[in-house]
Amino acid sequence: MISSLHDLTWPVRTERLAIRPATAADAPSAWAYRRLDDVARWMTTQHADEEGFTESFVEPGRLARTLMVERDGQIIGDLMLAPEDAWAQTEVAADAKQMQAELGWSMDPAHQGHGYATEAVTALIRVCFEGLGLRRVVALCFAENAPSWRLMERVGMRRENHSVRDSLHRTGGWMDGYGYALLAEEWRAR
Repeated sequence: MISSLHDLTWPVRTERLAIRPATAADAPSAWAYRRLDDVARWMTTQHADEEGFTESFVEPGRLARTLMVERDGQIIGDLMLAPEDAWAQTEVAADAKQMQAELGWSMDPAHQGHGYATEAVTALIRVCFEGLGLRRVVALCFAENAPSWRLMERVGMRRENHSVRDSLHRTGGWMDGYGYALLAEEWRAR
């Protein structure tokens, strides 16, 4: 098992894309699409200006879990890969350390509708299971964010929960949420 994203060989290439760790220099490119209403609507934080976004983007913890998606050298989106401990009883907690990851993504609307997000997230899942040796990946979204949960289903994730009005949206009030997951053994069996 590889212990860190930094131990992997970058960039990870797909048929049309290159995926690599983010750097501080990527902040302006990410801001260009993350500031758009269609994208910002679903992001955890909506920044008022580029300065605030950049400050958040370059925070070391965030950079460590952010990957950039490029097509022909142009940034078209970003991915989040946040390793985490699985829940475990105290006696076996050490065996659950960093064994799963939460995934996330955002894509420039100018590049949506071409299968790039599916291609990028599929590669991200491959990194999780084949590169990092994780046993499970999860992803969460507002139930009203249909493009996100449809993507989760396209890449083979299963809906594990539907929580009722448990997620407070900045403009939409209390909304339902969905949680999806995929196990390494399910990935290998595809």
